[in-house]
Amino acid sequence: MQVLEERTQAAAARGDVKDPGLAEMGRSRIAWAAGYMPVLAQIKERFAREKPLAGVRIGACLHVTTETANLMLALQAGGAEIALCASNPLSTQDDVAAALCDFGVPTFAIKGENNETYYSHIEAVVATKPHMSMDDGCDLVNTIYGKHNDLLKDMIGGCEETTTGVIRLKAMQKDGVLPYPVIAVNNALTKHMFDNRYGTGQSTLDGIIRATNVLLAGRTLVVVGYGWCGRGVASRASGMGAHVVVTEVDPRKAIEATMDGYRVMPMEQAAKIGDVFVTVTGNYHVIGKAHFDLMKDGAIVCNSGHFNDELDLDAIKAMAVKKSEPRTFVEQYELSDGRKVCILADGRLINLAAGEGHPAAVMDMSFANQGMAAAYLAKNHKSLEKKVYDVPLEIDEEVATLKLESMGIKIDTLTAEQLKYMASWSEGT
Repeated sequence: MQVLEERTQAAAARGDVKDPGLAEMGRSRIAWAAGYMPVLAQIKERFAREKPLAGVRIGACLHVTTETANLMLALQAGGAEIALCASNPLSTQDDVAAALCDFGVPTFAIKGENNETYYSHIEAVVATKPHMSMDDGCDLVNTIYGKHNDLLKDMIGGCEETTTGVIRLKAMQKDGVLPYPVIAVNNALTKHMFDNRYGTGQSTLDGIIRATNVLLAGRTLVVVGYGWCGRGVASRASGMGAHVVVTEVDPRKAIEATMDGYRVMPMEQAAKIGDVFVTVTGNYHVIGKAHFDLMKDGAIVCNSGHFNDELDLDAIKAMAVKKSEPRTFVEQYELSDGRKVCILADGRLINLAAGEGHPAAVMDMSFANQGMAAAYLAKNHKSLEKKVYDVPLEIDEEVATLKLESMGIKIDTLTAEQLKYMASWSEGT
């Protein structure tokens, strides 16, 4: 409890980071990422002129990366007061956290922080009494609702970045306990189709390769879950020469994976033939003891969903007769029959734990949606119910338009005749 109190008291200062001396390096990397985020840059300029978030305190629980830093600076330009903590114990970039403190954004995040420190950092953000939450996984909303009901009277709304968080928020709505309106930024087309597919696809394989230096060509890679993230991982793995197997519980997605050219089978079959396993389901214990029992010697298992409980880590620990760490982010469990199974990054998000997360170019769209959704909430919160809302279509379309313009790509527009035809029911063959 003493550690918790000390961490929470740090909220009165500029933040709690590993090493403030890393700030200069962080500034340089934040600026580099900004060069690949032209849409967010335009929104930042607009925010600086219009100040749509003036007087709004935002509590953010996000992955502390260079891309997130640029979002924080855009919100700050819009007039917001922000406090930031990590949404995952292993996803923080320590130099970025240090730089954000220098930019006047109190940041509470240390890569590799333990569970107690992780929640003390959330408490530090809550202690700033935010009017708006910005979450990646719903931990901040849950903390405010579960332990700080007194703050709810001043909360105007929130934004949620990822699939797992949206699932949790919709469950709260269903149970009638969602404390305020939340915009599901994850559900914007310009977020999940691009961030989840292209971002997760590339960064997941990057994290696996950095952690293990494994050659994917010729290996069997099992993708557990064929949502947008699973599609991305499968596509990128196939492109690197891996033999991709998909496991699913949704028959529609299973058909899609089959039509996309992948082998589809139950996890118990896939466990026997896989060399590398990647979970991207947002669900619980999708790889468990029964599957570890069947895996090859040397199997590599990792997760790119939000929480590490996609893997039954207690099961593999109980099965092991010996544990070693042959490489950073690689935990090798030796089983009683001599087989070795490797778990990467304690089952945390492999793309952020061992890699740098999504490329800035794709986070440009995701965080453009975040920024504009926050401004929308600030303006319209009085007319919103305690529900989970999709990003308004006009914001989604504007983000896409700005992205195309930044890429120098032009598209057609409908003629008056075509618009009339599309609005008519009387035209036929």
